[in-house]
Parts: sequence; C-alpha cells; structure tokens
Amino acid sequence: MKLAISSSGTTLDDAVDPRFGRAMNFLVFDTDSGDLQVIENRQNLNAPQGAGIQSGQLVAGTGAKAVITGNCGPKAFQVLGAAGIKVFVKVEGTVRQAIADWKAGKLTAADGANVEGHWM
Repeated sequence: MKLAISSSGTTLDDAVDPRFGRAMNFLVFDTDSGDLQVIENRQNLNAPQGAGIQSGQLVAGTGAKAVITGNCGPKAFQVLGAAGIKVFVKVEGTVRQAIADWKAGKLTAADGANVEGHWM
C-alpha cells in the first residue's frame, strides 16, 4: 500500500510538514516494497488559492491510499475522500516515525478537515 506523507524535505528523516496543500514535498512510501518516491509540490507553495485541491489531485495521481500530514483543510479533504484516500492528521515528528506509527496502528483516520480553508 502506498502512503503519501507531507514532508519538509526529501528523506525519511525530514519532518512531517504541518501543511498538506502547501507542503514542500510528498514522500510516497510503498509499505509492501519499501520504495520511496519524492513528489515535489513547489507549484502550490505560494499559490494564491486552490493549493489544497491541486495537492489532493497530485497525491491521488500517485496511487496513495492514505495521507499522513499535520493539517488538512476542507477542500483538500474532500478531494482526497473522493479518491478513496484516508487522511491522518495532527502528525508530528519525522516521516520515518510517522510511517512507524501508522504501521503500529497508532494513527487514527480523520473524519473531516482539522483546519479552515486557506490555513497557512
């Protein structure tokens, strides 16, 4: 299964980015093979609007079935939900730790956005 984690960098030891739509990168980790793919999100870092929607579409295109992030707004949450992607929010620490917590069942899927739109 593929997990997409919002990240401030490009490695498993970088921090989970607290923003979904305006995350620096998404690290797509395949839990079956251990493969890691870095998806840059530069086009949405300074987007005046629509960053959550566009980031949601970007992640959906990777085949990810779950997103791990700090925060997720309502429009991004809607796009991800429509794609059948579960969202795990309020995650802090490194990407590596977030993956370990997900594997251990320590993360709970959100039932809605945890921040208002246009959250920075």
